[in-house]
Amino acid sequence: MKVLANDGISESAIKLIEEAGIEFLNQRVSAEHLANFINENQVDVLLVRSATKVRKELIENCPSLKIIGRGGIGMDNIDVDFAKEKGIKVINTPTASSKSVAELVFGHFFTMARFLHESNRLMPLEGDSRFNDLKKDFKNAYELSGKTLGVIGFGSIGQEVIKIGIGLGMMIKVCTRQPKTETLKLDFFDGQSVDFKITSTNNMEEFLEDCDFISINTPKTTEYILSSAEFEKMKNGVFIVNTSRGGVLDEVAMINFIENKKIAGVALDVFESEPTPELALLMNPALSLSPHVGGNTVDAQNKIGLELAKQIIALNKDL
Repeated sequence: MKVLANDGISESAIKLIEEAGIEFLNQRVSAEHLANFINENQVDVLLVRSATKVRKELIENCPSLKIIGRGGIGMDNIDVDFAKEKGIKVINTPTASSKSVAELVFGHFFTMARFLHESNRLMPLEGDSRFNDLKKDFKNAYELSGKTLGVIGFGSIGQEVIKIGIGLGMMIKVCTRQPKTETLKLDFFDGQSVDFKITSTNNMEEFLEDCDFISINTPKTTEYILSSAEFEKMKNGVFIVNTSRGGVLDEVAMINFIENKKIAGVALDVFESEPTPELALLMNPALSLSPHVGGNTVDAQNKIGLELAKQIIALNKDL
């Protein structure tokens, strides 16, 4: 068996794959040359993250493929149904990066609540001449403790976001398409654990009305989850973070509600026009921005790589 990890994979995963007697091809191949490379090398397993697109044409033209793996949760860059029709196994790592994404959510929440995104822009430029003025500008900050955290989506990332919110002493609300109840376990350093039973609602209006902080943690959608109608229903001064997918939040409407002070701040790790976000977003001081790095930690990449490697080794025994 030959494995190509076209968007890279952790060294620990490569070691595990090779120790199992599987050949690993340490290459990164451009989209226009990928099919030829797979066919010339008779690649059995193609591993990708978000950069490489695995569409019908590629799958059709690469008969040697037996497994396609996605390092992460979302599978929207792979034509999954078509691959399965061709008898190809499609695997992913739905929980490996959840903690990393959840921590980024709160990195942005803390940044906006304490004006760190603006402070980090202005201190190098004006810190020596307007120190006291900047101190006054950034005085109306907020604690997260005691505030209401609203989480849209109840998957593995949403659950990790909730756990951090509970640890900070926040009140929790969850919105899903269908109400459901989950028991979340918080594990502590000394071996103790506490269970919390959380029930979601599907009443978006009721959900939005008293949230101080909102995190969007859903799969890709075909329409906006948050647009003008939803922004109208939010309380004044809300903070929003989107680490899910571009297109779940209406960026044009969002800017209007930031300008009229309804929304205090928004953090975007994903964008509608990714990888070329609109300049109006990049230049807006009320936005805290990152370039789609939710799962990009050393820890998450090790977990992702090892999980993919173990799945490949297990499948190889059956092929």
